[in-house]
Amino acid sequence: MARTLPASRQRGYSLKDGDSFLVSDASGDIHGDEVADGLFHEGTRILSRLRLGIDGEPLTLLGAATAHDRVVFTAHLTNRPLPPIGDSVAAGKGVIHVERSRFLWQGRLHERIACSNYDRVQVSLPLTIEFGADFLDMFEVRGMQRAHRGSYPQVLAQADRVVLRYAGLDGVERRTVIAFSQAPTALDGGMARFDLELGPREHVTLYLEAGAEVGQPEATRHRRSMAQARRALHGRRRPGARLRGGGLLFDAWVERSRTDIALLASDLPTGRYPYAGIPWFSTPFGRDAIITALQMLWLDPGLARGVLAYLAERQAAEDSSFRDSAPGKIMHETRKGEMAALGEIPFGLYYGGVDTTPLFLVLAGRYFRRTGDRAFIDQLWPALQRAAGWIERSCDADPDGLLAYARGEASGLSNQGWKDSGDSVFHADGSLPEGPIALVEVQGYAWEALRTMASLARERGDMIAAAGWAARADRLRATVEARFWDEDLDFYALARDGAGRMCRVLASNPGHLLYVGLPAPERAQRVVAQLASPRFDNGWGVRTLASDQPRYNPMSYHNGSVWPHDVALCAAGMARYGARRQAARLLGEVFEAATHFDMRLPELFCGFPRSAGEPPIAYPVACTPQAWAAGSVFMLLQACLGLEIDAPAREVVITHPQLPPGVDGLRVESLDVGDTRMDLAFQRIGGRVVAARAFGSEGVRVTVRM
Repeated sequence: MARTLPASRQRGYSLKDGDSFLVSDASGDIHGDEVADGLFHEGTRILSRLRLGIDGEPLTLLGAATAHDRVVFTAHLTNRPLPPIGDSVAAGKGVIHVERSRFLWQGRLHERIACSNYDRVQVSLPLTIEFGADFLDMFEVRGMQRAHRGSYPQVLAQADRVVLRYAGLDGVERRTVIAFSQAPTALDGGMARFDLELGPREHVTLYLEAGAEVGQPEATRHRRSMAQARRALHGRRRPGARLRGGGLLFDAWVERSRTDIALLASDLPTGRYPYAGIPWFSTPFGRDAIITALQMLWLDPGLARGVLAYLAERQAAEDSSFRDSAPGKIMHETRKGEMAALGEIPFGLYYGGVDTTPLFLVLAGRYFRRTGDRAFIDQLWPALQRAAGWIERSCDADPDGLLAYARGEASGLSNQGWKDSGDSVFHADGSLPEGPIALVEVQGYAWEALRTMASLARERGDMIAAAGWAARADRLRATVEARFWDEDLDFYALARDGAGRMCRVLASNPGHLLYVGLPAPERAQRVVAQLASPRFDNGWGVRTLASDQPRYNPMSYHNGSVWPHDVALCAAGMARYGARRQAARLLGEVFEAATHFDMRLPELFCGFPRSAGEPPIAYPVACTPQAWAAGSVFMLLQACLGLEIDAPAREVVITHPQLPPGVDGLRVESLDVGDTRMDLAFQRIGGRVVAARAFGSEGVRVTVRM
């Protein structure tokens, strides 16, 4: 019979700072076995066990939470009955309170353990802290087996600290130092014991730090580091416009989503960059960051600037089948750690994403329209040209002129769109296609990318280049409409395989085609109708695969689950073709789902149909928080409000605004358009949503189309 985890371990709590993140159970303990918990730094688990106990026995959980700003985690614990020690009085159950709080800052775990005695007599408290570090690479934690590992030199135990070490096969010695504010009574390579004496109503506080390099833990240092961590997160959260007035629950969802994006963002030399998600993807990803930046663009264009600058610096310059790279291509992901350094995995700097390069151009074009920042686009222009060149060469090599993918080596990703699991692309009979595979939504991204280059070239006065890119875009659009539209499906096919056969499958991918605006209006309305039907819409959002399709499984990763970012892109596509009420309905559904996930949408959840009185079903190993899941509310809101910003033209256009059910008003505050800052207000009056300027807007034209 399978072992059931205790309640305290059924939910993970996470913290992040820079290239470090921590996942623990609700008691604050790290076990390093059934779940991907631990303290990770630069792709390596540097702390795989950290368990607090009394005489080696676990404490009882009272409650746990992460502070509103997502910086500090706190668990409240109490004792089980303590055994008598010598002539000491045994404490009764529930008389010892232990408050355990922690945060991450500059690669270190800072923890405070405050013990209070609420008994009427003095008690002896044998507090124990078990620790360990397996130094596993993240890919080992995910289940990959290695033929060989490095060695573990002897643990060094000193008076008030212990040093755990690992000599990697890459020649790097990794280490974890665990230091305590006072010397333990006993300390060895796996446990520290503190024999504490607490009188009635007496309190004792211990501090510890863990990391590759630590200082001397004590109260002042702890408070100072906490203040610095909070200021840093607040600084990442501060930029951009604010949303207010949607109601207590809706505002809480918006604020938590904004804070999660700030939490996942790292301050890099190129600017803020949102890491994809915890625990599996706490590293820079290309596609995830671009989509997160697109979601946030109308409110916070500075995030897009940081993403574009970082990706331009890492643009591929050479061909590599191992890394799936080619000149001009934009990276899919980058990893640190022993396995990446040794080349055991290709993901140290990996380019196996067919959509990242066109999305890079899409983001650049939309960033320019949002900001009018010509100087930055001029700086990026060589990278944009190289990216466009890769798209052109790839399309020229395809018999249909499409942007297709085929991995270079077996170690790479077999599917290279956003649905990158091995079974996410298939034929109507369920069989898997051979490559090169051309995904329908990728053609839409490539189409907008080419149009973007044409538009930017015109801005630069290069009419010949602009005409060439515009002609290419027109040819690609005609090919998509001719090859992918299927009258029998009343929908666009999912993909074309290497033999020229179409994958005649109803998947959510054409919703992204709507997002860029490629389909003819009549076909777009038919796609909207399909996506809004129960075969796709399960009551909590749009499934990735229609429920009557082969390989449909509501518990799968990509074949029937609900991904909030996918819902947001589909909703934005619907709104683009005038289906703003459908977009508002989807926003309402996703909002209601968020209320069941503690106002923090996971990476994905199961696609089972909604049942009255029942919550959405969680996907057990989804990343939480996940950047593009957190950003989905902002793309959904923009779609509903019909708000578009054209900074070069100094114009804001609001078209047929809608609000989700239950939200009767909303303010957009401190919205920057060029050098002008304004507030906008949206209010439901009767059956209509009315938009108005609430503050500012001098020199900016605001057009409202009701």
